[in-house]
Amino acid sequence: MKVGIVGMPNAGKSSLFSALTGVAAEAANYPFTTIEPNVAVVPVADERLDRVAATVRASKIVPDTIAFHDIAGLVAGAHRGEGLGNQFLANIRETDAILHVVRVHDDASVVHPEGRVDPLADISTIETELVYADLEQAERRRERVGRAAKSGERRAVAEAAWLDVLIEALQAGRPARTVPAPDDAPEAQVLLGSLTAKPVLFVANVAEGDLEVPAGIAAHAEAVGAAAVAVSARLEAELAELDPVEAAAMRADLGLSESGLEAVVRGAFGLLELVAFFTAGEDKPAQSWHLRHGLTAWHAAGQIHSDIQRGFVRAEVVSWDKLVEFGGYAGAREHAALRLEGRDYVIQDGDVITVKFTP
Repeated sequence: MKVGIVGMPNAGKSSLFSALTGVAAEAANYPFTTIEPNVAVVPVADERLDRVAATVRASKIVPDTIAFHDIAGLVAGAHRGEGLGNQFLANIRETDAILHVVRVHDDASVVHPEGRVDPLADISTIETELVYADLEQAERRRERVGRAAKSGERRAVAEAAWLDVLIEALQAGRPARTVPAPDDAPEAQVLLGSLTAKPVLFVANVAEGDLEVPAGIAAHAEAVGAAAVAVSARLEAELAELDPVEAAAMRADLGLSESGLEAVVRGAFGLLELVAFFTAGEDKPAQSWHLRHGLTAWHAAGQIHSDIQRGFVRAEVVSWDKLVEFGGYAGAREHAALRLEGRDYVIQDGDVITVKFTP
């Protein structure tokens, strides 16, 4: 999964990126410090995977990963190429979700490009630019699809009608996610590459002593179908430099139940409605994977390898807690906790699966 970290210049994107990933990103007190996006791939910790690995005596643990892209700051007029707008928009189109960093702290030593700290105004600036960019994209797409629709081709007709509704919504300032693609052209949203269709997690960059999402940001997130968490980028950056034991002790003293990375990853995965499943065997790697909620064992097989998906026969499935409780596959089979499922079985969060396939 690719998550793009976006926001106004000096909102704290690069500081948060460094804290989340442990990879140093250039940060300075002036706009557009980030030119090319910094990218870091980090493992997604899951205690369930560790316990499964120990139970089946796996050879090693291979957690799933998440890629964070620290993208250049956005300013008003970006859709017309202001600042690094064109580059920003191209970079964000490549991501699966948007992590929108919003400055809340009022540290006077950090310059704000607009000369004031107003989180909701900053959010409006970013969202307006993304809507404008989508509107231009949708209007261009409508011209191309309109020519095909004149021939009466069913998908083209459906997509053209959808684009008309979408353009009207964007003109009214509503994001593309509020206009689902039509049943007769389900791929229309993907073909458009809409920015405002991507799920959004607002990250309120708060002062060190105030780790609550401001009411205004929380209300706005709910109104636009997004989620929100509060993180102090400065605090997380300081903690990232400490020994893990010391960092955990300091978080406990501050009353923090989880790290900034854990809060952000949890929020990002929640946006995409992902469930975790595991593969593991004795003297084989124990690995975690993620899949959209509602997808099947056949889709899970494709996550593992395309050859396994093509030759899918059946899947042996057991819940991770039952596998641990009964001491492994043999015990789970004896207690009828291990099941044989077909390709249409819907994967549940925490399933441990072994796919049987024909080469």
